[in-house]
Amino acid sequence: MAVFNLTSSDPSLFILVGISGLEASHMWISIPFSMLYITGLLGNFTVLFVVWKEETLQRPMYLLLCMLALTDITTSTSVVPKTLCIFWFNLNGITVGGCLTQMFFLHGVSGMQSAILVAMAFDRYVAICKPLRYASIVTNARIAQLGLLGLLRSVLVVLPLPLLLSRLTFCANNVIPHTYCEHMAVAKMSCGDITVNRMYGLMVTFFVLGLDLLLIFFSYGLITRAILRISSKKAYKKALNTCTAHICVMLMSCTFFLFSTITHRFGQGIAPHVHIILANLHFLVLPMLNPIIYGVKTKEFHDKMVKYICRR
Repeated sequence: MAVFNLTSSDPSLFILVGISGLEASHMWISIPFSMLYITGLLGNFTVLFVVWKEETLQRPMYLLLCMLALTDITTSTSVVPKTLCIFWFNLNGITVGGCLTQMFFLHGVSGMQSAILVAMAFDRYVAICKPLRYASIVTNARIAQLGLLGLLRSVLVVLPLPLLLSRLTFCANNVIPHTYCEHMAVAKMSCGDITVNRMYGLMVTFFVLGLDLLLIFFSYGLITRAILRISSKKAYKKALNTCTAHICVMLMSCTFFLFSTITHRFGQGIAPHVHIILANLHFLVLPMLNPIIYGVKTKEFHDKMVKYICRR
C-alpha cells in the first residue's frame, strides 16, 4: 500500500504507515513480531506470577525484577498491538489524542525503566560493597519509594513532550512514516518551527538517560574496586555472578535505546525501514530476553521457577 493512498483530509486523524518501503511484506513481518511479543508477555507474566506465589522471593532484588517486568509489558503493549493492526487489517488511522497518549506512555515507561536499572545498580552495589548492612539499607519499603520516585520523575519529564506537540500546526501532512507515535516522527510532520521540540527531546535523552548511565557506571566502578580486593576465588566468582544479569540487561537496553534515538535524529543515511525495524525490536527483543537472562543467571529464581512449574 503506497503512502499516498493513506492520506486523510481529517486533521484530527494521523496515519501510521507501518514499515515504510516494506508495506507489501507486512503480513510476513507480523509473524516474528507477534511471536516475539507473545513470548515476551509469557516470560514477564511468569516472572510476576512466580514472585507473587513464592514468598521467599518477595525481597528487594525480585521486587525490582517485577518492576522491570511491568515496564516491559507496558512498553511492548503500548506499541505492538497497534502495529499488528496495521500489518493485519490496514488500520492505519490513529486520533491525535490517541497518538499523544501512546507517546506519553511509551516515553514515560521507558524513563521509568531507566530508573529501575539505576535502582538495580544501587542494589548490587550495597550487596557487594556493604553486605553486612544490606538488609537494613535495601528494604522492600525503600525499593517502593525508589519506584515511586522514578515514576514521578518520568511523568514530570515526559509530560511536556505531548504538550509541546499539541501546540504545533500539522497543516495537510498527517502521515507518520512509522509504526507508532515516536516524538520526533510526529514533530517532523509539522509545518511550524520544531526547534523547541528538538531541543527538549535531546535534553530528555542525554540529561535523563545520561544521568542514569553516569550513576550506573559510578556504582559499577565502586563494585569493580570491591571485587578486585576479594582474595577468595570462590567469593570473587560469586560477587561477579551477582552482577552479570543486570549488566547484560543494562547493556542491551541502553544500546537499543541510544541507537534508535540518535539515528532518528542524525541518521539520514540509514534506510527508513531499517530504522523502523530496529526501533520496534527495542520493544520486542528486550521484553523477551530480560526474563530469560534473569531466569538463567539468577540461580535462586531459576530454581524456584523450575520447582514451582514441576510441582504443578
